[in-house]
Amino acid sequence: MKGMREIRLEVFRDLTVLTGPFRGMKYPSPRSFGSPLLPKLLGSYESELHEVLEELSSNRYTRIINIGCAEGFYAVGLGLRFPDADIHAFDIDSEARQLCRNLGKLNGVDQQLTVGEYCGQATLRSLLCGQKALVVSDCEGCEYDLFTEEIADFLAGHDLIVETHDFIRVSVSSRLREVFGKTHQIRSVKSVEDIEKATTYECQQLDKCDAATRRSIVAEHRPAAMEWLVMTSKIRGVSQ
Repeated sequence: MKGMREIRLEVFRDLTVLTGPFRGMKYPSPRSFGSPLLPKLLGSYESELHEVLEELSSNRYTRIINIGCAEGFYAVGLGLRFPDADIHAFDIDSEARQLCRNLGKLNGVDQQLTVGEYCGQATLRSLLCGQKALVVSDCEGCEYDLFTEEIADFLAGHDLIVETHDFIRVSVSSRLREVFGKTHQIRSVKSVEDIEKATTYECQQLDKCDAATRRSIVAEHRPAAMEWLVMTSKIRGVSQ
């Protein structure tokens, strides 16, 4: 099996995302934040959501809110997919925020992109007035406190993708289903284990790799099986 640096230099030399909904997005440096770089460059990162992202790409969102943006994989990638939308990205880590700004500038979405530190309920309310928004959240268990029944009612006209962290707070998925059940259609998407993804993800860059190398490229090293709740508004075509 080849080492990570050797793989990066051979397969991902120009640091450009090769497949998936954010294909063509370029990284300014071989740095990711909070999750491995190589599956992002390949495009297999969270490929469980690819179909969802393609479906949502037909919507005319005027604002994207990414809570827990890390280096900006989703914030900048969605900026490329929705060039007319304002992008608001939040992360409590200063390094992540700077990496996000760098990624946005390299990919020409810096005029769309606003990067902030913390997104609470008051911030969500201020950003969603008069907009049709997509909220993408990966905030390491804080979704339990952020998405209350009150804020769910306020989000009734907007769509969300929320990564839930039941291994941190065991009841978070069931709680979100309860608070959003009246206002949103809810679809569950489960994570695929690294070994399965190594054998099923299809792209030509993996064709000549042995099984161990394929796994090393696509591995996301999750601490547990994960779930995303894709919550689409029952109020179609209505902005708050």
